[in-house]
Amino acid sequence: MEVASISQIKRELSERSSEEIIEYCLRMAKYKKDNKELLNYLMFEAFDESSYIEELKQEIVQEFNGINIDSVYYAKKSIRRILRFVTKHIRYSGIKQTEVELLIFFCRQFRSLPISFHQSKVLMNVYDRQLQHIQKAMKQLDEDLQFDYQGELENINCPLPM
Repeated sequence: MEVASISQIKRELSERSSEEIIEYCLRMAKYKKDNKELLNYLMFEAFDESSYIEELKQEIVQEFNGINIDSVYYAKKSIRRILRFVTKHIRYSGIKQTEVELLIFFCRQFRSLPISFHQSKVLMNVYDRQLQHIQKAMKQLDEDLQFDYQGELENINCPLPM
């Protein structure tokens, strides 16, 4: 079975009634948690991006506070889980400024952990990759915003503590 392209789906949806589209959305939300979360963002949170970012930052702080720092292995698993959470919500938003802000916040929280990062090459790579994502997203922002975020990026771009 071949799945239709986005343009075909868009064309077909434009021919449907609003009741049918509502039914499709509700049906999609029933089957996948991500679909429900995306609909929740679009309907209730997209109009106020700054409060959405603040809520996410609070959740990120809570998650980082719950990391088991006794073992680098468990810390690594927790950091990856938090990063999946952050990237999922960045995708929901689709706004580059939100992406930069959340990734910078993630990196700040990451650096504040009392872990010897040099014990794990994976942790170093995760951190470096996020810095690359920040730089890539910053290139798509206005010059004023790039300048504002550049200072923050330089603060978190220095070498990780031993």
